[in-house]
Amino acid sequence: MKIIVDAMGGDNAPECNVRGALNAIKEYGVEIILVGRGEDILGTLADEGIGDLPAGLEIAHANQVVEMSDNPATAFKEKKDSSLTVGLNLLKNGNGDAFVSAGSTGALLSAATLLVHRIKGIRRAAMAPVVPTGGGGAVLIDCGATAEGTPEYLLQFAFMGSYYAEHVLGRPEPRVGLLNIGAEPSKGTELQRQAHELLTKAGTEGRIHFVGNVEAREAVQGSVDVIVSDGYSGNIFLKTMEGTGLFLAQKMKTMFMKNTKSKLAALLVADGIRDIKKTLDSGEVGGTALVGISKPVIKAHGSSDAFAIKNAIRQACTFANSGLIEDITENIEYMRLPVPAKNGNNDQSTL
Repeated sequence: MKIIVDAMGGDNAPECNVRGALNAIKEYGVEIILVGRGEDILGTLADEGIGDLPAGLEIAHANQVVEMSDNPATAFKEKKDSSLTVGLNLLKNGNGDAFVSAGSTGALLSAATLLVHRIKGIRRAAMAPVVPTGGGGAVLIDCGATAEGTPEYLLQFAFMGSYYAEHVLGRPEPRVGLLNIGAEPSKGTELQRQAHELLTKAGTEGRIHFVGNVEAREAVQGSVDVIVSDGYSGNIFLKTMEGTGLFLAQKMKTMFMKNTKSKLAALLVADGIRDIKKTLDSGEVGGTALVGISKPVIKAHGSSDAFAIKNAIRQACTFANSGLIEDITENIEYMRLPVPAKNGNNDQSTL
């Protein structure tokens, strides 16, 4: 397995990206292509006491870097020698099995869509992070790749999220819920009501295990394995969960540091506190999969440290070995709506 890593993407690049790659080689036995400024990568290796390239590590030189201030829609075109563009072209040309980047989310999504391309028949790629829930985590799809959705988008998100939960998380017959403001089919906007009809039909046909609408509260408690949403609502859901986690962590710290008695109590429950922190730590997961792209792409958090990059590489390996893309491709006919042709006949083709 060979993973292409954007060495220059993220707040802690290239140091943490290089160290994460080295740790992944040792721990997972994976091969890595680090894409970026060769002198910076070699300098980081030298700081680690490494003179010659270790076995399993290659460097693909790319002189430019896509910055957060760059236009995400055009940066990869304007900077054709950037680590992002060079890395995705390596993936497109079959020089690696997956691509990992902690760089600009918008630039990565645009570049992956236009360089590597979507799976034929998929209308929009989706960001599918695994969020912590009472059921051991759930796939949230979409969390911001497409702000405004259509019923067909949500239908495709449901299928792709279901396959991701099954193939990557190991959940047989994953429960799929549509994020909404109530459980009744009549709830929500026209988008949710129409999507509910499509997902109900797919569930009745046995294509997915659709359990109906799910409110945010029940989703966090673990009632579903896949949370289907338009990107706008999904992003609010995700950011609310992140903010709540930070708030609770701060309140717990204040509580346990209040006095000597509370500090002693903290020692007694230290293992439980560490488990909670681990559950809420995005670095444990590593990154967010861009589902619907024709080859595996993982978006690591912009603030990723070496530990998070290593886990993003692990996630990329799992994604590449999962058969997810093949499953989506084989079942695309069930995920598309007929397009009325101008002559009045139904045309099943899509762009």
